Amino acid sequence: MLKSLLISLAFLCTAEDEITAIRGGTILTITKGTIENGVIIIKNGKIEQVGKEGEVKIPDGAKVIDAKSKYIMPGIIDAHSHMGVYPWPHVMENADGNEATDPITPQVRAEDSFFTEDPALKRAVAGGITTILVLPGSANMIGGQGIVLKLRINHTLDEMKFEGSPSQMKMASGENPKMVYGFHKNKFPATRMGNFALLREWFTKAKEYMEKWKRYEEKKAAGKDADPPALDMKLDALARILKGEIFVQIHCYRADEILTLISISKEFGFKIRAIHHALDAYKIAKIVAEEKIAVATFVDWWGFKIEAWDGNPYAPAILSEHGVKVALKSDSSDMVQRMYHEGAKAVKYGMPADEALKSLTLYPAYILGVEDKVGSIEVGKQADLAIFSKHPFDMYTLCEMTFIDGKMVFDRSKNKDYYGDILK
Repeated sequence: MLKSLLISLAFLCTAEDEITAIRGGTILTITKGTIENGVIIIKNGKIEQVGKEGEVKIPDGAKVIDAKSKYIMPGIIDAHSHMGVYPWPHVMENADGNEATDPITPQVRAEDSFFTEDPALKRAVAGGITTILVLPGSANMIGGQGIVLKLRINHTLDEMKFEGSPSQMKMASGENPKMVYGFHKNKFPATRMGNFALLREWFTKAKEYMEKWKRYEEKKAAGKDADPPALDMKLDALARILKGEIFVQIHCYRADEILTLISISKEFGFKIRAIHHALDAYKIAKIVAEEKIAVATFVDWWGFKIEAWDGNPYAPAILSEHGVKVALKSDSSDMVQRMYHEGAKAVKYGMPADEALKSLTLYPAYILGVEDKVGSIEVGKQADLAIFSKHPFDMYTLCEMTFIDGKMVFDRSKNKDYYGDILK
């Protein structure tokens, strides 16, 4: 315990006390264009200056990192991860991401089963990943609460939590919940119409629950005697969705189901932050754009089940052309190590390179609700960065260094990470 505390304090002291200058590289700022022969000054874990070499003065005593001929981009953000709740090795004893005993479980939290010693985490950092949204799985219509983490790997989960990030709720639709329950468990729901009926039933209960609390608060404010309603953890979580306090992240593939979910969200007055996977979303790109719903998707991962049969590698480009914020995500402890390849594939299939860069940085940051803190290289933002040997979309590129809050946490040249033996 003492060792973990000391390491945590060392992390904080290093980030706050040291000034770092990264110079000579090509800076992909995401929001303010590309800067050749650029300089980034990092202080107190944040970006203090960005500009061309010669125009930005490097402070005396700064630690200087030579990035000549290299490319610097914001740390990659994975908007859909199950690392930690499905840690390696993938055996049943480690499977803690689906509470597949009830199709409605909004009260469960991914953070309560997150395994900080998952070996996949360090490999993600070596691929330039700095922030992840860890979600429960898709067995349930409402699967539980996700958590936004920075990959400051530590025994203590509190050290990894992204301070100030909004609460998140995982929902799912389609084959997964109907197959987990239905005829396998002889339990409702067995069909898509059952899926949506269940959603309407529980959001109706949540509205009634909110009304009970509203009446209680009104009586209390009027000085009348009143007993508070019984606390219900399920309904309390759903009420927070209806109040707009929790971001809604929905696993869904088919276009018709996406439209039904949009209809239900309007019926009950909540906002969908993003549709995940969404392989059919390109068919209704205009509607998704009009509803201002982001999409977290794959480029060419398709056909692994019937509802994924119409996947289209041009889909990210089509959605982007319509103004949809598209995030490329992993859903995989393997793919997360090479997320920049997903961006390259999106470019191959028609997405402009600048949009593909946003799909790995700014747009997933938006989905998580942290776009004001990370996702681009701008003064005042947190210094989460990845340095690549070549352009991130060059098939031969490698992530050479990863920084989180201004602290170098991976250096390929030394074949080491800076977590040392903390998890050994």
